[in-house]
Amino acid sequence: MTDGSRPVVVVTNLDDATTDLVLAELHGREVPVVRFDSGDFPAQLTFSAQIEREGWSGTLTTPTRSLQLEHARSLLYRRPSGFAFPHLEAQDARFAVGQARHGLGGLLTSLPDCLYVNHPNRIGDAEFKPAGLAAAVQSGFTIPPTLLTNERDAAQRFAERYAPVLYKPLNVPVYLRDGVSCTVSVEPVTADQLDDSVAGTAHLFQAIVPKVADIRTTVIGRKVFSVRIESDALDWRTTYGRHTYRAVSTPPDVTASLFSYLERFGLVFGAFDFAVTEEGNWTFLECNPSGQWAWLEDETGLPMISAFADLLEKGTRP
Repeated sequence: MTDGSRPVVVVTNLDDATTDLVLAELHGREVPVVRFDSGDFPAQLTFSAQIEREGWSGTLTTPTRSLQLEHARSLLYRRPSGFAFPHLEAQDARFAVGQARHGLGGLLTSLPDCLYVNHPNRIGDAEFKPAGLAAAVQSGFTIPPTLLTNERDAAQRFAERYAPVLYKPLNVPVYLRDGVSCTVSVEPVTADQLDDSVAGTAHLFQAIVPKVADIRTTVIGRKVFSVRIESDALDWRTTYGRHTYRAVSTPPDVTASLFSYLERFGLVFGAFDFAVTEEGNWTFLECNPSGQWAWLEDETGLPMISAFADLLEKGTRP
């Protein structure tokens, strides 16, 4: 099989509008694509694979496509739904989910000669906020003073020193209230609001950066796209309708740190958030290894969809 006929594999959920744009670009280039949601296994997916000296080979079949696993040129992994076996009793379902995750899931992390954007295991590593902050420091970024604790006294001392501070959730799982999905917002807190409930689990507190704007920097392979976001919101992600956007240059030292950060986690894509101070300094807030980015092309005209398609089509690590 020639490199040009090797398919791009896309593992994502059904309602992924960002990926739809990339797939449209790939289709326009006549690049073969096999898309599926791993959470559809086993109802709509079957597979059979064996391993020899060259690595895993075999077939994965969807209702409309058949993939020779060893022929995958690249794999885009973006928030597929989880494995579920609702027809089984709870204990049997837990067993079946474990087998699916370590079987099919493990196979999809082990394809030979395949570029991962990003590798599922590396995404998992990078989603730990403490690891991300450590990597940011090691990569040369400036970060805000940050405390991770479940001790009330430590939290109160930190809040008094940097008052007010932000509380940030370390992870945001699905949280339902009256059947409606909710999220935990990033909010300022003061020392007098912190009580014994802090001891109940881990909490992350961070000093508020005195910012004049935000920056979203998207790294796609070796291409860097930075967009300045003018917003009056503490967290711009809660009020998209009030923003203005413009493309800006990325300072060379920040660019070097971006690639150092991604290299530490083995990533080829990342969506970075920075706060910009009045002096023009960029302060690292976080990097999302599965972040959104496509709406920024609409706002600025930056050729991000094309860059993403380039990366997947080439199928080699930049």
